[in-house]
Amino acid sequence: MKSYLKQYINGQWVDSNGGQRYEVTSPATEQPCTEITLGTSADVDNAVQAAQGAFESFSQTSVEERLELLGRIVEEYKKRGPEIAAAISEEMGCPISISQTAQVGAGIGHFMSTMDALKNFQFEEQVGSNRVVHEPIGVVALITPWNWPMNQIVAKVAPALAAGNTMILKPSEECPGSGAIFAEVLDAAGVPAGVFNLVQGDGPGVGTALSTHPGIDMVSFTGSTRAGILVAKNAADTVKRVHQELGGKSPNIILEGAPLEEAVPAGLGGVCLNSGQSCIAPARMLVHKSQHDEAAKIAAGVMSSMTVGDPMQEGQHLGPVVNKAQWEKIQDLIQSGIDEGASLEAGGVGLPEGMNNGFYVKPTLFANVNNNMRIAREEIFGPVVTIIPYEDDEDAVRIANDTAYGLSAVVSGDPQHAAKIAPRIRAGQVFINAGAPDPSVPFGGYKQSGNGREFGKWGLGEFMEVKSLIGTVV
Repeated sequence: MKSYLKQYINGQWVDSNGGQRYEVTSPATEQPCTEITLGTSADVDNAVQAAQGAFESFSQTSVEERLELLGRIVEEYKKRGPEIAAAISEEMGCPISISQTAQVGAGIGHFMSTMDALKNFQFEEQVGSNRVVHEPIGVVALITPWNWPMNQIVAKVAPALAAGNTMILKPSEECPGSGAIFAEVLDAAGVPAGVFNLVQGDGPGVGTALSTHPGIDMVSFTGSTRAGILVAKNAADTVKRVHQELGGKSPNIILEGAPLEEAVPAGLGGVCLNSGQSCIAPARMLVHKSQHDEAAKIAAGVMSSMTVGDPMQEGQHLGPVVNKAQWEKIQDLIQSGIDEGASLEAGGVGLPEGMNNGFYVKPTLFANVNNNMRIAREEIFGPVVTIIPYEDDEDAVRIANDTAYGLSAVVSGDPQHAAKIAPRIRAGQVFINAGAPDPSVPFGGYKQSGNGREFGKWGLGEFMEVKSLIGTVV
């Protein structure tokens, strides 16, 4: 079992002040794989004190100094890539082939895009006889999820550092090992003491202590909408900035006449990557009623051919979902789809054939889904796809926007036709004919999918205050 029992505060690995030992269960074996100490409010106090102490000097560093620091971090990060990937696969079940590439690679991508943004960021602007300047916001709390650990950790840490802030990171207690290794990376790269601090813990404990703490100026949170609402409420009394990237229920509009043999498998791949545990997964596949049955047949063939397996072995299989609670939630939603009258075309409830333990989910497909069904409205966070028929473009747009979420969407088909539909979708990003997130363009949601933006210059700007200097001499 991997052991990360200490917190990283003020440049040192220290014992928790009153914390409790916690075991992480491997979702593949259902056996303990990692142990950490769930931190306390006293640990948060110590981390905030360290960050406040480091802020005065670090906030005054030059762009060149921060670029050099980020460059050193990248070099140390690359050295630890295999260990980070293994920790992610073991703790949350992402297949190692994806952990070694997409999971670890996302971190490198965010570092590089942040460095590019920092080089070109306009920190000062002259407005008449006045000057507008961007300054570090202060001490920031970074609360990150388990599903794409390095993607979300680096998407926050890199711009927070680049902007000149100091910080406390709380990674998910479901996948803490990669966060601990990441702290070792920053230590090896020479990040000054107190600039970066790591406090392991859960949401009710460390998460609440961070969001309520008067010494923290900003909380950047990624996770469920339910948890994000709690963070915002907890932060309200101290009027700190709250930046949130929350849940999603993304539509994939396959336009009438689109080649289904291309569009359908691409859409399914976007859902089932990482076993469906992606906030942008386009799990609602909207297909014109004239092509619904054909799309369902193609999709059923693809989903039925998918296999599940050990996340620590190389291959194209799906891994388990993160834990028992998540598995049970997915099973309940699959059963609700059956009970509400959707057509089960592939998969279903229970463990996949040949699996006697582990939190594995059958790749599941429903057709003839109504957008009022639970499986069309709730974020499933598993390898479950719903096919919803629509009448025409207007109906497709209506169904796509008929959700509390607005994080992402896909429009598949003729590019010119798709380009007319995409602006009408109420979502923070719209992919035309699939694609991958780009760390240089803004990422974030409408409605209950959050507020604020990450990635590139937009993410960098989120970690700064804007000051007006009136009557400044040019």
